[in-house]
Amino acid sequence: MKVFSDNMGMDMNDTLRTKIEKLPTCPGCYIMKEQGKVIYVGKAINLKNRVSQYFRNSKDHTVKVRAMVARIEDFDIVLCDTNLEALILECNLIKKYRPQYNILLKDDKHYPYLRINVKEPYPRVEIVRRIGKDGAKYFGPYMGTTGVREVMDTLRSIFPLRTCSMDLSRETRRRPCLHYQVGECLAPCAGLTDEATYRASVEEVIDFLNGRTEGVMKRLQEEMTTAAKQLRFEQAAAVRDRIRAAEQLMEKQKAINVKGGERDILAVATDEIDAMVEILFIRGGQLIGAENVTLEGAGDQSASEIFSQFLMQYYDEGRIPPAEILCVEMPDGAEDLARALSERRGSSVNLHEPHRGEKHQLVEMAKKNAVDALEKRNASLNRQRERTLGACEELQQVLGLSRLPRRIEGYDISNTQGLLSVASMVVAMDGEAVTREYRKFRIKTVEGANDFASMNEVLTRRLTRAKEEREKLEAEGKPLVNDELTGFAHLPDLVLIDGGPQQLRFAREAMRAVGYDIPIFGLAKRLEEIWLPDSEESILLDRKSPALHLIQRVRDEAHRFCITYHRELRQKEGLRSSLESIPGIGPQKRRQLLRTFGSVKKISELDVETLKTCPGIGAGHAETIYAYYHPEKENVR
Repeated sequence: MKVFSDNMGMDMNDTLRTKIEKLPTCPGCYIMKEQGKVIYVGKAINLKNRVSQYFRNSKDHTVKVRAMVARIEDFDIVLCDTNLEALILECNLIKKYRPQYNILLKDDKHYPYLRINVKEPYPRVEIVRRIGKDGAKYFGPYMGTTGVREVMDTLRSIFPLRTCSMDLSRETRRRPCLHYQVGECLAPCAGLTDEATYRASVEEVIDFLNGRTEGVMKRLQEEMTTAAKQLRFEQAAAVRDRIRAAEQLMEKQKAINVKGGERDILAVATDEIDAMVEILFIRGGQLIGAENVTLEGAGDQSASEIFSQFLMQYYDEGRIPPAEILCVEMPDGAEDLARALSERRGSSVNLHEPHRGEKHQLVEMAKKNAVDALEKRNASLNRQRERTLGACEELQQVLGLSRLPRRIEGYDISNTQGLLSVASMVVAMDGEAVTREYRKFRIKTVEGANDFASMNEVLTRRLTRAKEEREKLEAEGKPLVNDELTGFAHLPDLVLIDGGPQQLRFAREAMRAVGYDIPIFGLAKRLEEIWLPDSEESILLDRKSPALHLIQRVRDEAHRFCITYHRELRQKEGLRSSLESIPGIGPQKRRQLLRTFGSVKKISELDVETLKTCPGIGAGHAETIYAYYHPEKENVR
């Protein structure tokens, strides 16, 4: 394709230049593409000015923007009447295409809310994950199932609302359930309460969830005092327990108490690579929880730029925006964002950047939490890298390998005194287990307990399969890029044998016989020594070495996988041999029994009458089978 430079010195193809010259000056969205794939979606009040900026040789571009522009081969635009329409369209396009260079919320979890449908004659409190525009009242979000269940249990102990989903629109009376008997339901299903009394309890629940608990606590105190004066001590104790449950729940939610009923506080921390957004949830004037969201690749953007894309994605159909959102910095296009969020809420949403007072303190607290969350996340990633890729790099150094051992295969042998010999192959890729690549082997050519010969057989079979598959791919004209291959065609960068020099020698002979010379080493269990081929001395690593921990994990996983397979075979063999030992039950009857009842274990548990239902099994055979598995019972009829 012909490539030339514009007057600003930026290289671009003729398609791009023609499209840029024809760009309109109205609002809309632009969709950047590489080889037909969407890599970025943006919005603009003036499409011509905004899109042209990308292709100017500007020093203001970040590294990420320069990398993106270098890949753009084409772009499309969608015209809008207003900037608000462009904002909403941008959010929908990002959800649809998930472009590489946009800020993306990868965590699509929805926190639980409590829902009360006040339109019902006898409403109940239920847990939901999404908020609908249905006229019901929603409370939350709560931080996980444990938190919301705790609130539900407290509500059930204080307020006698129904928990069932029974349809009460019909006039059919039912017998009250156990919840009524223990005082946890007013039993509207049985007609034991009227709608007005029930509605009063519902209003109390709504007040309680909104943080207005004074009336509820006063009523409970009066109930307890009255019951105690009337010497109804059990009832007084029950009310006392309800008061304690309410106080404990209120105490957990009173970590902070501020003015204002419903708001979210947002702050962001960056490390020049990624960004961490912290959200504090305040409901009923109380801090009820917090959440942090990692935005990968957004570390070079300002808080205002991050919030401009974050808010519309975060407050989707599963998260309703609160009446007020406090931000550490006002997002770009805040006015349009507020209007869009107001539409999603169904009432006004106020975006605000506080600079003093109580609200500013809340934002600062959110910022402190964002910094802490980002530091902990990075520390966790560093530890993870140290035990995975870092361990591979250390292993490369220790073993003197020419390339990083990204794919490590571990092998082990298991048998019982030479019987049912099996082998396992496990795979670690970049230091992490890849279970889909694990393989099991039944030893075919070796008799008796000969682990050396068994290891020779396993590696011979594995590498022979690799050679055959790679030759087939080559014949088909397909590239043999090792990291893109799967199964046996993907050769290891390093092979781990459980054992010392002898096991290593047999394994290496098998490898060379097939025509491969892949780096290989043994790990002897007694001192955790590393043995290399043709080496007279072993290597001892520090006990805290990540490389040692990695190869120990691979070795132990190969052993576990092998033992598990061997145990399965022993169990199957034991069951099969037991059925074959029953007099008069030949191959055909055995097959029929297994076809009818599914397993030998099931057959061993059946009585005579059930065994007789199997085609071809008469009374005599049924009694013989039953007697075999139940020798302690004399009378089988």
